Amino acid sequence: MRGRSVILTASWLVLLTAAQILAFVVVWRFAVGTEQGQLLDTIALTGNSIGQRRIEGIVGGVLNAVSLLSLLVATAVIGFIALIRVRITLAVVTVLLIVGANISTQALKFFIERPDFDVDEAREAAGNSLPSGHTTVAASVAIALVMVLPPRVRGWGALVGAGYAAAAGVGTMSAGWHRPSDAVAALLVVGAWASAASLVLLLTQRDTAQVASEDGNHQVTAVLAVAGLGLLLVAAVALGWTDGMRATPISDFDRRQLLVAYGGSAAGIAGTAALVTALVLLTLHRVVPRHTGRGAVPTGD
Repeated sequence: MRGRSVILTASWLVLLTAAQILAFVVVWRFAVGTEQGQLLDTIALTGNSIGQRRIEGIVGGVLNAVSLLSLLVATAVIGFIALIRVRITLAVVTVLLIVGANISTQALKFFIERPDFDVDEAREAAGNSLPSGHTTVAASVAIALVMVLPPRVRGWGALVGAGYAAAAGVGTMSAGWHRPSDAVAALLVVGAWASAASLVLLLTQRDTAQVASEDGNHQVTAVLAVAGLGLLLVAAVALGWTDGMRATPISDFDRRQLLVAYGGSAAGIAGTAALVTALVLLTLHRVVPRHTGRGAVPTGD
């Protein structure tokens, strides 16, 4: 019976990894490779000027906390948490998740070329910026932390982690550092790495591992999934409405039109963060079970 469960979970994780990679390619090809996608990104980014002075302190605080030093410290803390739980494989895999996701983002940003369709208002900003490095750092640390936390606090960690990843992604757009598609693409990179890491953990699991259904954090998973899908629906409606205004020069957009584009993009980023976190949490109790079985070293959970 357990063998069948492992096969089904492994199949789901393979499918999920592939789906997130495919979603990344779709976002990349549309947002970077088409004039329509570039224009929608630019309209949304132009809307960041609305109320920017009121939130620049908060945005600056969130983004300034994302640095190479903070990444190294957070990675060390995550590895330490896994080690004190006597989960050596978990420590190694979560560190590789963080490193792999961030290296992938920097490599993709370097190799992806952005065609010039003459839609960028700032000529110096016309180069490629997808995926967002800051969003990748925040999301990879948040997801890795959720994976190493004990089941009893994992749900709370997922809620905080999704919120932090969303705040970092929206913050990069609010600060004018990144287009909205950059943050969404970064979240998908982290999601793909998280699914692949979960698959590795599942396949290296002890035969004596015992999965407890009550460790599944089902309510939190449902909340994140519903919130994520709801926010993505809001983003889709806003995107469709903005797309209908594409013929209007950006300089002629009024405050309400820019706010719809900007708010819809923020909803899309937050929705992606929530959904990616929910998908990780969905199988985490099977991937990292509380009970390791007879003869295993107690974990203190």
